Amino acid sequence: MKVRVLGCSGAIAKDCRTTSFLIDGEVLIDAGTGVGDLSLEEMRRIDYVLLTHSHLDHIAALPLMVDSVAAQRKAPLKIYALAGTIAALKAHIFNNVIWPDFTVIPTAQAPFVTFQEIRVGQTIQINDKFVEVLPAVHTVPAAGYAVTAGTGCWVFTGDTERNPALWARVNQLNVAMLVIETAFSNREKDLAKRSLHLSPGSLADELDMIAKDKNYPIYITHTKPAETEMIMSEIQKFDQTAPFGPNVTHDIRWLRAGQEFDI
Repeated sequence: MKVRVLGCSGAIAKDCRTTSFLIDGEVLIDAGTGVGDLSLEEMRRIDYVLLTHSHLDHIAALPLMVDSVAAQRKAPLKIYALAGTIAALKAHIFNNVIWPDFTVIPTAQAPFVTFQEIRVGQTIQINDKFVEVLPAVHTVPAAGYAVTAGTGCWVFTGDTERNPALWARVNQLNVAMLVIETAFSNREKDLAKRSLHLSPGSLADELDMIAKDKNYPIYITHTKPAETEMIMSEIQKFDQTAPFGPNVTHDIRWLRAGQEFDI
């Protein structure tokens, strides 16, 4: 299973693209501005989109991508999301005011997109891949995902603050790679808490919930461009040096757009 990072920034700036991951060329996890770097052919090959939540940095490119390639597709694009996310997209994006309602275009019987409602704890099979919907704690209905093609899992937390239920499940999985957000620096820890994001201090507490016999690379995503250097510096204070419990350290790395991983 190949995971390609299209975008992993918490906002836009030069060379900063917001959250989107492409799996095996056919499954898009979130549809942030990173989707805009794909060719028309690459976009046309995407048959499934799984959204973590409705915030703009995670869905901004979705309506534009649909408009770019829908007429070239032979089947509707399937968009998987929580009920609250689907409701938000229907009310505020695909509403014939902000963007056309592609769930009834060109016809209701043969639309360009269909919505597939999912719930936390559910496992979806997409061809040879299995996707488990993980809990997230955010200001709107939100989820994370664990994706596997039969070996280890690629785990993405989505946007979340402190999340004990996530770790209870992740500790049961064979994790090959964890992608976790840290949107704000410790200087902005109060803002992070109010907006239900992590800062380096709360990240450290969250990583301490990983079972002590688990060891896998942890990639940091969703840093705000103006805060990235400070966030990196604060995380580096405990990266591979400060213990999390007795004799435990974590392999913390930095996620960058353009990276590809074989899971």
